[in-house]
Amino acid sequence: MRLTWLGHGGWQIEAAGKTLLLDPFLTACPTARAKPADLECDYLLLSHGHFDHVADAAEIAGRTGATLCGSYEITEWFRANHHVEHTQPMNLGGGISLDCGRLVFTTALHSSQLPDGSYGGNPGGFVLESEGKRIYFACDTALFSDMALIGKPGLDFAAVPIGDRFTMGPDDALEAVRLLKPKLAAPAHYNTWPPIAQDGAAWAERVTAETESRGLAPEVGEPFEV
Repeated sequence: MRLTWLGHGGWQIEAAGKTLLLDPFLTACPTARAKPADLECDYLLLSHGHFDHVADAAEIAGRTGATLCGSYEITEWFRANHHVEHTQPMNLGGGISLDCGRLVFTTALHSSQLPDGSYGGNPGGFVLESEGKRIYFACDTALFSDMALIGKPGLDFAAVPIGDRFTMGPDDALEAVRLLKPKLAAPAHYNTWPPIAQDGAAWAERVTAETESRGLAPEVGEPFEV
């Protein structure tokens, strides 16, 4: 399984011969290297409705024919407003079978409003089980104790936000890693703009030194194996 941080909260996941894009925010993202036209996509995962997570979704879905997975409200909004044909509506705690594995929509403590002000349903994160691996993307969230339950079956990888202000910050993200206990943990949702500036490499070092997990702060656009 190969993962690539796209910048901000966005990830590319290559698993079982398929490509999944999580919250790709590229065109208006100052730290992104890729553009929407650069990426192929079989499944498009949207954690919530904020512009910095959905801004490029319609273009990518329209060009690639990808299946959009997310809350019922978000999938219906994209179907009605952007004519996205292939959708998999979900809600918290529910899972679906994809041809590359099983996808579960997990709890997140955040908010969700679509760019036109429409209600975006419950915000969430995602667990993907594929190729014998189990990986978790917390997406935009505060720290919550039930992360221990998400990690209980075992995690090969977890990505958690560290930017502070709009999500949990570095200290709470470190506690999240202690609850999740993944083999490998990486930071996300930081350094896009000055209000969420953080030192990802220093945080990853703390993960390795202060938890049972190994920390990694990937560079934008540089793939790594899980």
